[in-house]
This record gives sequence, structure tokens and C-alpha cells, in this order.
Amino acid sequence: MTEKELREIKRRFRPERSNIPRIVGCFVNSNKQIVSRISQPLGLGDSVVNEMLLSAMKKVLSGSLGTNLTEIAFSTKQVSDSEEHKLLMELRASALKDADLLERFYERAIASLNFEGNYVILLANDVYDVTKRHSDGEAGESTEQFSYIVCAVCPLKEPAEALAFREADSLFHSSASSALLSSAELGFTFPAFDDRTTNIYGALYYTRSLSQGYPDFTEAIFGKESPMPPTVQKAAFASDLSRALGEECSFEVVRSLHAQVAELIEDHKQSADQEPPVITKATVKSILENCGVAEERIERVTEAFDESFGKNAAIAPKNIVASNKFELKMPEISVKVSPEHRDLVSTQLIGGERYVMIKATGPIEINGIVISSDEKES
Repeated sequence: MTEKELREIKRRFRPERSNIPRIVGCFVNSNKQIVSRISQPLGLGDSVVNEMLLSAMKKVLSGSLGTNLTEIAFSTKQVSDSEEHKLLMELRASALKDADLLERFYERAIASLNFEGNYVILLANDVYDVTKRHSDGEAGESTEQFSYIVCAVCPLKEPAEALAFREADSLFHSSASSALLSSAELGFTFPAFDDRTTNIYGALYYTRSLSQGYPDFTEAIFGKESPMPPTVQKAAFASDLSRALGEECSFEVVRSLHAQVAELIEDHKQSADQEPPVITKATVKSILENCGVAEERIERVTEAFDESFGKNAAIAPKNIVASNKFELKMPEISVKVSPEHRDLVSTQLIGGERYVMIKATGPIEINGIVISSDEKES
């Protein structure tokens, strides 16, 4: 799925474009019990409520591909006979109108989730008439109907009590309200929308957190392992690189790696390529070769890459290198540098001690006080 295709589906969650007749779901308490079931029609009723509900569902299509959003790929065997895929297909085919199917889905989802408080599971079904795009960008005739379901799992927050002033009696009164719907913590879209057509071999999985993958949920709903969260990917790559390069993991090598990954991301932004940029084993090898790292060390890094992420893995660049920041950390101090000025920083060995050197290119402030620049060279 490309960013352009993702935006195309997200536009479906505007009130004037939505073809969703209702949102169904259930209210679950902290004891994993269904307190009530939800069936909220969107065709009639409060337009503000409808817009807010659509916005809540749209949240599971937010974020970046490869970070908050990851693709789940079903095997041919799963599509043929797995219970998980069959249930998703039946939910879609029923347009979420089959109560027994919904109960089976709720049961699977609730058993796999461990939230401290109350939450809701929301489901919606949309049918999109996909139109052919002409070379001038104008929409043409419909080519197919893309029917898909969207699921959002949203915690409920208990609001703080407040005082409200009523003009009728000129007195303050307690203004306690019901539980408030929070943004989705996780969810998914099924099937995938690839090449602007239906792909029942894929789903798009969303997590709000970059460090939590909810493995029990992905196992219960998709029969698949949870994708490795971005923060875990970053930590794994950093550990593998440091261990495999050993003494060759120098400041210059890491700075060069950061610069090359940042350039890769920027080049992709400037290109017309709709596919998200990725880092593969081959990409890592090429970058390290440009850094002048010995072949033997590069081989160790690529082997570690396979072990950590799997063979033929393709991960988002921002998941391993934060291109928008350049930070040096030591036990006693940390220094943040604008990425475009990373060349102002270097390391140097003086009298057997290692120092971080930062070239001063202008006035220096300490706690807002500009210090004198008339210091003499020692």
C-alpha cells in the first residue's frame, strides 16, 4: 500500500464522502466483560457525533507506513483454511450485520487485550466505488467495489469533576459527565488496498504506541506474530551495529551513516515514488561500504540484520536512524545538534583522553547569558 492509496481511503472518513451506514461494537470493562453492545447509525442523528465517530475510526489509518502502520501478509495456507482469515472474510461479507460473527470477533479480541481500564471495540464497513484515473487526474468510470472493514480499539477516560455555573438559579453545580472516548490504541483495516484494488492476502495494522506491538492481539485476529515495534527495531539495529563493528564503530562511521540515511529519506521526498522508503540488508551493506568499513565487519552486520529482522526484511529508515535529530549522549552530559550541522562535531584524542569537539560558529550562550569570545588560545 502506498501513501497515496492510504490518503485515498482516509478521505472516505469525511461525512460528505462516507458510505458507512453505522458503527457497531461493544463496551468492555476492566474485568474483560462486555457491558453493552453498540450500534450507532450514521445516516441520521447528530452530525457532530457522526463526524467525531468517523474521526475516531480514521485514526487507525493515521501515522506513517512502516511505523504506526504496518502491513500484515497472510500466507496462501491461511487464506485457504485459517480460522482467523475466515472470520475476517465473513465479517466483511456480512457487512457487520451478523450478530454471531460479531460475538466471535469480540470474544477473540477481548481475550487478547489487557487494558487497565474500560475500552470500546468499534467496527465499521465501507464500500468504495473505485474509479479509474485518467492521465489528466480526472476520475472516470468505476472499476470495482472495494468493500473493507475497519476496527478501532479505544480506551475510555473518566473525566475530572468540574463546576458549572447555571444562569437559571445563579448557582454552581457539579458537572460530571460520562466516560470520554480516547484515540484508538490499536486497530486494523481489512483487506488491504494495494494497487487500488482488493488484496485479501493483506491487512493494514495500526498501533498508536511505537514501542508496543500487542502480540496477543495480532495472534488472535490475524494468526500472525506482531510486527517488531519501531523503538525495538531501533534498539536492535543499534546493538547489532555496535557489536558487529566493534572498534570500527567510530564517531565518523556513525555520523556518515546518519547522513546517508537522512539523504535517502530526503531523496525519496523529492521523488515521485509513492512506495515508502525502506532499509534492507543490501542498503546497510552499501552504506557501510561508503563509510570505508572493512568487508569482514560488514558481513557481521548483515548477518546480524538477518537474525534480528528476518531475511528479506525491509524496514522504515526512521525506525533505525532518527534523521531529524543528531544527539550525543554520555553518562554525565548530552548534546543535541541540528542534523544539517553534524559536521561541526568531531572527536579527538588529547593526552590519551577522548574529547568531543564542537566548532563554535557564533555567539555562545550559557543559561541565556552570552559569554565572552575574547578567550585566548591555550
